[in-house]
Amino acid sequence: MALNSDEYYSIEAPSQGLYKDQKSKFYAFAYPVESEGEVKVLLERLREEYHDARHHCCAYRIGLNGQEWRASDDGEPAGTAGRPILGQIDSVGLSDVAVIVVRYFGGIKLGVPGLIAAYKAASADALSHAKKIVKVEGRWCHLSFDYSQIPSVMKILKDMALPIRAQEFGSECSMDVRLRSSLMSNFFDRIKNLPNFKYEFI
Repeated sequence: MALNSDEYYSIEAPSQGLYKDQKSKFYAFAYPVESEGEVKVLLERLREEYHDARHHCCAYRIGLNGQEWRASDDGEPAGTAGRPILGQIDSVGLSDVAVIVVRYFGGIKLGVPGLIAAYKAASADALSHAKKIVKVEGRWCHLSFDYSQIPSVMKILKDMALPIRAQEFGSECSMDVRLRSSLMSNFFDRIKNLPNFKYEFI
């Protein structure tokens, strides 16, 4: 499927994978993410849960063109963990994705080629179990408006096919909407004349 200029592939939900070699176990966890802060929280959570593991290696790509990225070997020989993990993310053309691989050492050294192969295989296994989705470059925006404006606001959102989350309806209504970058100016042109309408990027 051909993508528009502001679209890219990511994963819908977390997934897991496993690779074993010479009694070492490599547990891989793939996550959809949108910021480095999210990755740090996930990594810390796995460090606590798998506190007795030898290594917690990680790589991620974020953004439309994957411009924000990092690869960490976490004590493994340089280039044997983070880069192979990142390579698997890239091989399936994903962004807004982090993969963390937790290694339990089995007592037998695998060598550089063995480590690269193990981290690649574990990451590939986790990503193979993830559902691939199309994401659109944009930002979440918190909208607030009068109850009387619900029909007008909902029509605009429906016409522009904008994702909605966290809706609240009362005398004052609010919701979070993901605004597609390419449609942002059009959205504000249509919504600016509604009375008591407010917005804030989140």
